[in-house]
Amino acid sequence: MKKISYVLFTMTTLLLVTAVAFANDGATGTILSDKAVLGLGGVLGVGLAAAGGGIGQGLIGSRAMEGIARNPSALDKIFTPMILTIAFVESLVIFTIVTIFLVK
Repeated sequence: MKKISYVLFTMTTLLLVTAVAFANDGATGTILSDKAVLGLGGVLGVGLAAAGGGIGQGLIGSRAMEGIARNPSALDKIFTPMILTIAFVESLVIFTIVTIFLVK
């Protein structure tokens, strides 16, 4: 499964990099304008940030619930750091959204 993930990630990266490598230097008749490229980059950036944040928060919650299930008396010691960690992950997603709005 890991090998498939690495191959898909490499193929996606190569597809995105080659578009930049073969870009024109301001020639007329281009398909995408600068605003369209910024918009596409913004959408991809927010999508990746939201997907990564969602996966991270899911893993954090899963591990915290597993720890609480194994040791119910540790609820007070696990709950507060879990909430703080989830807030930090969410703040990174919000930071990405704000950065993309500033770039546009």
